[in-house]
Amino acid sequence: MGLSGLEMLVSLVFGYLCGTIPFGLILTKSAGLGDIRTIGSGNIGATNVLRTGNKTVAALTLILDALKGTVPALLMGWLYGPQAAILAGLAAFFGHLFPMWLGFKGGKGVATSIGVLLGLYWPLGLIFIVVWVLMAATFRMSSLSALTASLVSPIAAFFTGETSLILPAAMMSAAVFIKHRANIARIMKGEEPRIGKSTSA
Repeated sequence: MGLSGLEMLVSLVFGYLCGTIPFGLILTKSAGLGDIRTIGSGNIGATNVLRTGNKTVAALTLILDALKGTVPALLMGWLYGPQAAILAGLAAFFGHLFPMWLGFKGGKGVATSIGVLLGLYWPLGLIFIVVWVLMAATFRMSSLSALTASLVSPIAAFFTGETSLILPAAMMSAAVFIKHRANIARIMKGEEPRIGKSTSA
């Protein structure tokens, strides 16, 4: 049985609003670190928050950015079923990328996509994390790790039999690649900074 129009609307709106909460901005300002949008790449995500030098705030940003994908997926899934979970998760992901409160200029979606995958089918989120960690340990590039893990996620959905999650995972993967296009250009040129070093983009 499909979702009603109201259930779809509630799932999309709730998911989007959760996704738009700019935890990186809120936490850095609360910690007296200034406006994260004026630091490093200007991104509101955990990687840029780490450039403030405050690892605790960066870790909190990472966790909360992930949770804003997990919570709506789990809650809407519990209320209305798996289709609602997917809609809410995707809405949260794109809410993080395009928050209306910040002129639709948000993060790159990596942490939130992990959270969405954990909420929809936790083994997919775990696979993402494992791939990210392995790539980061090998190449010391956060962006390359995120891109590789994002690329693997729809493939993992296929091989784990979660065929309903192939398209959502692919959509998030495509968006992550688009958001990382400047990073991809630097990787191709051999100019992408390693983890622990700063960048201005």
